[in-house]
Amino acid sequence: MNAWNKFWKWYENKILGSIIVIAIIQFIQVPHMVWNADIMLEAGLVSRVHPVLDWFLYGVDLIEIVSIVNVGMIMFSLLKKRQSKKQEIVR
Repeated sequence: MNAWNKFWKWYENKILGSIIVIAIIQFIQVPHMVWNADIMLEAGLVSRVHPVLDWFLYGVDLIEIVSIVNVGMIMFSLLKKRQSKKQEIVR
């Protein structure tokens, strides 16, 4: 078994953990969404209160990269699994 197949076998056993990571990242987006709406509406209730808070809430956008990659990997894994089942049926 090559390293690529070994990785995907390991990853398929960890998909629940990946989904939990994605869920946490999505829940973290809620305060960021409120902060962003506050900036757009120029209300100043949450945004521009403290530069460190703004930096953290802006940085949450970068965490989405992990979620995007993870969803792509889950989709690839599920498609790969579906394709192998179809090949088993054909045999």
